[in-house]
Amino acid sequence: MELDVYMLSRLQFALTIMFHYLFPPLTIGLSWLMVIMEGMHLKTGDREYEAIARFWTELFAVVFAMGVATGIVMEFQFGTNWATYSRYVGDVFGSPLAAEGIFAFFLESSFLAVLVFGWDRVSARMHFFSTCMVSFGAMLSSIWIVVANSWQQTPAGFVVNETLGRAEITSFRAMVFNPSTVHRVMHVWLGAGILGAFFVLSISSYYLLHGRHTRMARKMFKVALAVGTFMSLAALGSGHLQAKNVGATQPAKLAAFEGLYKTPAEGEGAPLYLFGLPNDETESVDFGFAVPGGLSFLMYESFKTPVTGLDQFPREDWPPVNLSFQAYHMMLTVGVFFIGITLLACFFWWRGTVFDQRWLLWVFVFAVIGPFIGNEAGWCAAEIGRQPWIVYGLLRTGEAFSPAVSAGQVVFSIGMFLALYTFMFLVWIFIMSKKIQKGPELREAASGAHSGALNGADKSEEG
Repeated sequence: MELDVYMLSRLQFALTIMFHYLFPPLTIGLSWLMVIMEGMHLKTGDREYEAIARFWTELFAVVFAMGVATGIVMEFQFGTNWATYSRYVGDVFGSPLAAEGIFAFFLESSFLAVLVFGWDRVSARMHFFSTCMVSFGAMLSSIWIVVANSWQQTPAGFVVNETLGRAEITSFRAMVFNPSTVHRVMHVWLGAGILGAFFVLSISSYYLLHGRHTRMARKMFKVALAVGTFMSLAALGSGHLQAKNVGATQPAKLAAFEGLYKTPAEGEGAPLYLFGLPNDETESVDFGFAVPGGLSFLMYESFKTPVTGLDQFPREDWPPVNLSFQAYHMMLTVGVFFIGITLLACFFWWRGTVFDQRWLLWVFVFAVIGPFIGNEAGWCAAEIGRQPWIVYGLLRTGEAFSPAVSAGQVVFSIGMFLALYTFMFLVWIFIMSKKIQKGPELREAASGAHSGALNGADKSEEG
């Protein structure tokens, strides 16, 4: 059987980007919590918050390194497996990637050394400033990456040079603020915040269940729970606005997300499926449960306003409906779980019994898997739902790969990536486990330049 270079190239890119995307959201989310923890130390002089901030800084550095190492691979693929695509979008796509390198990555790298190694070498305020700058740099980096990807979803601010066969920028501002950028940046940030919060909740719960670092674990848990609850609720609103934006700019994608094969007649609303199995042959959703008119209500605040279905598009322009549907609903399912579990924990916190609920702490230990799934599923839904276009409405994915690359070369590189990424992941797990097992260390006294800006210190010791 002859191997398909096009499908192999797509598989390779999917494997590398999904592995890479384990780390950037965690980097962003952890950086926000680091800012909060270190800010509490700076404000109160509590040495436990300093120990907490040092601990999360060590873990952050390892996650950051993995994100950088795995991100470089993706950009190389643009010039190897996807050279036709790079030629077509290079003038547009190159500018946000260059901006990310110049403004964001340079900012992160400049202050990262101070963040990691400057605890006893600079003042507390300078170190806190460095933490803020690294966090700001991570956010800037995500903006430019999302800008580049959003342009693929909703292209704007360009013309197609027919002579050269490529898209060229006419308005940098219109390209950056294309119709989906703001919605997608906010949703990515909220997903990152949820992941960071649940990561801290998981480790804090582990310490509490095993009676280790209990005073600091309680402080970490409370901060992370507050952040996780806010982010989970905000993601619900952001997701609603994002879905309405998709319906306006990429109606075929929304129809695939919701399994809407047929456009309802005038005066008939579109159903909202909670689960099911879309069937392209029968053009219906098997084993589904739907809220009548629910999709119409969410889109137009009316149960009887029609929503555009897949029947309004040529069959060759349909996304893979079942994959889009399942990825989208997986993201929604874990999102509802985040809201439910954090609100329940907040109820017990309000009652003053949250740390007595051992079953709930065990849930949080393993609940960190949910945000990883949610972020991956959301990204998959966005990318699969855009198919068969690599640049929506302009360039098909099947026309964008590199014909000069052979199937054997792609198979070999996939094998190499699998071996390398498996090794990297195992090393990452080993290092993270050692640091987590060690936990935060409470120093006897703040020392050096770092203590100079603090007035007083908390004299309590860990129980």
